[in-house]
Amino acid sequence: MKQFALILLLYIVLNSLSGQNPICPPGLNIADPTTRVWKDGRLYVYGSRDESFNYYCSYDHWVLSTNDLIHWEYIPNVFASKGVNDQIPQNDKLLFAPDCMYKNETYYLYYCQPGGIEGVATSKSPTGPFTNAKELYLKNVNEIDPAVFVDDDGQAYYMWGQFNAKIAKLKPNMTEIDTTTIVDNLVTEKNHFFHEGGYMVKRNGIYYFVYAHVGRKGMPTCIGYSTAKSPLGPFKYGGVIVDNDGCDPANWNNHGSIVEFKGKWYVFYHRTTNGCINSRKACIEPIFFNADGSINEVEMTSQGAGKPLDAFTKVEAERACLLFGNVRIEYLSNDETNPLNPSNNDQLGKIKNKDWAAYKYIDFGEGASEISLRVKQGAKPAKIEFKIDNVWGAPIGTMEIPGGGDGKVWSVLNTNIKLTKNTHTLYMVFVSSEAESFSVDWLKFDR
Repeated sequence: MKQFALILLLYIVLNSLSGQNPICPPGLNIADPTTRVWKDGRLYVYGSRDESFNYYCSYDHWVLSTNDLIHWEYIPNVFASKGVNDQIPQNDKLLFAPDCMYKNETYYLYYCQPGGIEGVATSKSPTGPFTNAKELYLKNVNEIDPAVFVDDDGQAYYMWGQFNAKIAKLKPNMTEIDTTTIVDNLVTEKNHFFHEGGYMVKRNGIYYFVYAHVGRKGMPTCIGYSTAKSPLGPFKYGGVIVDNDGCDPANWNNHGSIVEFKGKWYVFYHRTTNGCINSRKACIEPIFFNADGSINEVEMTSQGAGKPLDAFTKVEAERACLLFGNVRIEYLSNDETNPLNPSNNDQLGKIKNKDWAAYKYIDFGEGASEISLRVKQGAKPAKIEFKIDNVWGAPIGTMEIPGGGDGKVWSVLNTNIKLTKNTHTLYMVFVSSEAESFSVDWLKFDR
């Protein structure tokens, strides 16, 4: 345990991010991010942890925490259904997306499991350990994805459901549902594009119900919202906040939340990685409200809550926010027994001809005229075209990849580019006659 704590501390100190997406480091996949700002002023992310390509989620929950959206701390195993800190002796089932709420000087972790099992555990700390788990009785309408909202008058509400959302009042003890208050069809797939993953906040007298939205391409890739004047509705469809379509060739779903932190609002969501629907990482984008309370849709970015990425420091390849074709962010090395092992790393891999990756945004400052890439070369020659702002535009430079490699040895290649200044979207367009011919670890510009 002491050795793990030391590794964790070293990871936090040596691998501070700059508010960039994803907010999870290589090796750690936190999905379904529910966000809370507690009385200590810190922001906490409660989510499921994807640990396998063979199934969703895992058997324990972790918590992410930050004071500035730049430096993140990762607290492992705050609650588990088996193994260390097992708090559910009656089963060893997976733990799906959770939520957390504070009331009565106590933090309540609401969890769900396969088969419609929903429950709650408690702690005096926002990072657990959460104990005393008990199942919630939901009058034979159990489903998944619990969410809790406490109104200004202190009344707490419990929301859950798939395809149509349900809501009910929580009793003052926060561990029991008042089943006489259950309201079905709070929002629905037909009228609101609701799929699952509900979450509620209140702003300027408007109640926002945020959820996985299934209105585009027949997949719940969006975070959408509906609004009402009461937590019990009726809710009017609002629109899409963010869409993660294009983050990975196997992308399927989304799940997230919105939160105000230090006077600004953000949407948290996840992106798929590794060409696998069961490998998802939490991300963040700033959001903005109009005078009428509506929310503008925002794009996926690489910079997230931070500034544009500095062209003159290493930009890790996994910061790509849009991928086209077969290319995906994938594990380069990964210690599944310790997700925070500092040796874990990601890459852009499985690259095929005409694939491309985009980075929004890169700050070139007063000008860059050279680029370096760390790549693994395949057997046949290939090249990368670098473009800005328009993937169909003329390249600012082209890197020739000689080939003759076995796809296992890394090398750093350099090439000149047209002098590029200020902030732009960067596209890397891949040209190759060999399927999955090379991989990219990082890129860096120079003057």
